[in-house]
Amino acid sequence: MSGDLLTGVRVLDLSTVFMGPYAAQVLAEWGADVIKVESLRGDQVRGIGDVTGNGVGPIFVNANRGKRSVAIDLKSPETREVLRALVRGADVLLHNIRPPAAARLGLTWDELREINPGLVLCAFRGYGKDGPHADRPAYDDVIQAASGIAAAQGAAGGEPEYWRSAASDKILGLYGAAATCAALRAKEADGRGRSVEVPMFEGMASFMLLDRQGGWLIDPPSGPTGYPRTDSPHRRPYATKDGHLAVMMYADKHWTVFFDLIGRPELAEDPRFRDIGARTSHIDELYALLAEEMVTRTSAEWSEAFERADIPHGPVHDVEDLFTDPHLSATGFFQTVEQPGVGPVRLARRPVDFGEPAPPPRPAPLLGQHSREVLAEAGIPEDDVQRLLDSGALSQR
Repeated sequence: MSGDLLTGVRVLDLSTVFMGPYAAQVLAEWGADVIKVESLRGDQVRGIGDVTGNGVGPIFVNANRGKRSVAIDLKSPETREVLRALVRGADVLLHNIRPPAAARLGLTWDELREINPGLVLCAFRGYGKDGPHADRPAYDDVIQAASGIAAAQGAAGGEPEYWRSAASDKILGLYGAAATCAALRAKEADGRGRSVEVPMFEGMASFMLLDRQGGWLIDPPSGPTGYPRTDSPHRRPYATKDGHLAVMMYADKHWTVFFDLIGRPELAEDPRFRDIGARTSHIDELYALLAEEMVTRTSAEWSEAFERADIPHGPVHDVEDLFTDPHLSATGFFQTVEQPGVGPVRLARRPVDFGEPAPPPRPAPLLGQHSREVLAEAGIPEDDVQRLLDSGALSQR
């Protein structure tokens, strides 16, 4: 058992930067043969943090590991048939090219399904095609602001702030990977390809509404938007005698045991804290109490008590701490892989367990590393491949 659930699925990844490449990387992690079709200059994130000069910086490696790379000038008329050949042999084509540019490259759904009726097209956009912003460019920061994320991060109505991560890109990348798999499953049933569009704005609006729609679920609204628990200024990793600790008490049993731990069992019957509805209404008082108590013991003392009580808790890690975390070490989460152009690198294995042994992570490609072999697989004659290389329309590393 290989654990490669998408073995036999070929994906053309024409996307760049974070969102589309992450979606395609997930598909590669699940066993798909992902061909990254790049411009002759390559995906611009190749250069971020690239200390070797070989175009394999850490973000690029993590978003594109397990893929093969073809470097080609898709704007050149002489490469148009190459693209058509690649499309004919693909199960999925994934891109984040804005609609006008996609039309110039012959990447509209009407053109693609004429070449390959069984193709699944997954197109990432900033905004849905039927709205007034359909053709606007969009990046993660813009979507974090538009979807309410930035405002929600501003404590108590303060200045809006971004998450310190390209979270919209990564979340929509996961949406795209899931939608692609759903379309492939539908194709198994009826043999038809699908056009899947993943708009960032709508995707993140939906994501935010799950726990923040609040009283605006009802029309007309019955109360404000938001979620009092996550909005509380007292919700944070808690200071202890000697550091910080994360603790998350949610169910009635968690709070009942905690009140016993601090010698105040009567609080379990306090009308403010008796059930989840009451606790949510008085969350600031409850979390303020928790903060006052946490500072009375060390992190180790609390960890021992919470472990016995089965209360969810954990350390407050820096990113660097992940590489020495005992749980991740025990599960073999990080594996050393030989990365072309860099040498040994640490890569995380796929986080999803399909009940079968997972193959080891694979490195990311150098720009154009697989141009010749991929075109040969697509049926392009060797003489034509060499002509494209000689003309500079194709690059082989």
